[in-house]
This record gives sequence, structure tokens and C-alpha cells, in this order.
Amino acid sequence: MKKEPVLILDKQRIDHKLQRMAYQVWEHNSNETAVTLIGIEGSGLAVAKNLAARIQKISPLQVEVLSIKLNKRKPLEETITISQNLTGKSVVLVDDVANSGKTLLYALRPVLDYNTAKILIAVLVDRKHKAFPVSPDIVGHSIATTLQEHIEVETSGDEITAAYLQ
Repeated sequence: MKKEPVLILDKQRIDHKLQRMAYQVWEHNSNETAVTLIGIEGSGLAVAKNLAARIQKISPLQVEVLSIKLNKRKPLEETITISQNLTGKSVVLVDDVANSGKTLLYALRPVLDYNTAKILIAVLVDRKHKAFPVSPDIVGHSIATTLQEHIEVETSGDEITAAYLQ
């Protein structure tokens, strides 16, 4: 029997979490003039774009948004590339959900090819089931789940509408 999804974040709570995350990015980069957000394609890119818009409203930071595409199931099958030179830049890697840490770890690999000023990781939802040594620096919502449960972030274009526990 399939369980019904449980709403953990509605649009209003997501907006609140994203605003708080934007302030945290600004706090971590208050001595910088610019920040580069790298969104993992899919919902992670939507989170990055939402954060960028909020950061631009609350700070003088120049914000650039890049995307990174990887096969989450088989991350070594394709070469992961970044379209910009990140040397000297403050970078925030952004995804929707931190689960085992695998996606974030593989997404970090191409970033490490550059001598960045700093690297932070931001996620909307952190599940706390790390199998890989990656821990987000900025978290919108932290939730304890079982290993069998799944978090689904729902988007409509670049708008994040809900997050469900399944």
C-alpha cells in the first residue's frame, strides 16, 4: 500500500525559508562584492534562481547564477562541466534536497578545479542521512526521515510551490 505524500513545506513557508537562506548567503559573503550560485539542474536550479533574486533585493552583491547538470543515479557516466571560470569567486552550490550527500559531492568535483575564494553549500531541505562526507552550510528546513522515505520538491517553472515527504 502506497503512503499518501505529507506536505512539509507550503508556498508561504518555502518563501520564508528562502528569505532566511538569502540573508545567510549575504552574511557569509558580506565582505565580498559578488557571489556565484551554482544550481543543480532541476529543482536545485529553481532554488538557486529564487535565492539570487532575494539576495539582489537585500544586498549590494552582484549575483550570478550558473547551472550544473549531472546524472544523479550514475554521476560518473557524463563529464560535469561549469561554463565559467570560478577562480577567486565566492561560490554557493545549491540543491533542493540533501539526502545522502552523493549528488552534492559529485557536483563539487568540477568546482574544485578552480581556486575559489570560498565554497558554501545551500539546500532547501536537509534529510540528515549522509553516506558521503558532505554537509550543507545553509539549510532552509531540516527533517529527520527514515531511509525509505523520500522528499519531493515541487516546482512550477522557477517557482517552488511545495515540499512533500513520501
